[in-house]
Amino acid sequence: MRVPVLAPLHREGWVFVAIFLVCAVILGLISDTLGWIGVILTGWCVYFFRDPERVTPIRPDLVISPADGFVQAIVQANPPQELGMKGEDWKRVSIFLSVFDVHVNRIPCDGTITKSVYHPGKFFNASLDKASEHNERQALTLMDKKGREIAFVQIAGLIARRILCDVQEKQEVRSGERFGMIRFGSRVDIYLPKGLSPLVIEGQRVIGGETIIADFSSQEPERVGEIR
Repeated sequence: MRVPVLAPLHREGWVFVAIFLVCAVILGLISDTLGWIGVILTGWCVYFFRDPERVTPIRPDLVISPADGFVQAIVQANPPQELGMKGEDWKRVSIFLSVFDVHVNRIPCDGTITKSVYHPGKFFNASLDKASEHNERQALTLMDKKGREIAFVQIAGLIARRILCDVQEKQEVRSGERFGMIRFGSRVDIYLPKGLSPLVIEGQRVIGGETIIADFSSQEPERVGEIR
């Protein structure tokens, strides 16, 4: 398989790249120094909106990371109230995306979107735990072919001001498929049902569409790790 040298640009990025480029030209007319700053910022904008291809593991029962970033926290927490998901002992894996991470989000497993709810909210720093409850978000539930349900939530951050979600309720989706993005810093939470242990640890970097978050067929206990 030939690996592309440059990742394609997500469609959401073209307008912003054009704006940054025009600003760079204007700044260049004022000062060479300002012009170069504009060029650097334009390059960063192109980098931010990159949309690389991913190689997704397709074995049944796998739950794949919905986002690039690092695992900020793994805690027991209930899914957002608007999803109306019953039961306890959900495990929340929170993935924090910096402004240097790929921000295209991907479906964690094959199945059907059973619920999609937008919740307006605040814009706390996405690295804070309270962001899961108080920040603007798009929450989704997915049921796989065996009737098992998971939830995943796009959360706006301190400077993120738009959540893009391209899937609808009752839509069939595939693992690793693109479903949206969050602009300029954000977080994605994924909720695993009771008995499903995460196969990642806090502080670990994950790749959207590639890293295995959990495996319904695995009997492995929850992992632990340390910085070395």
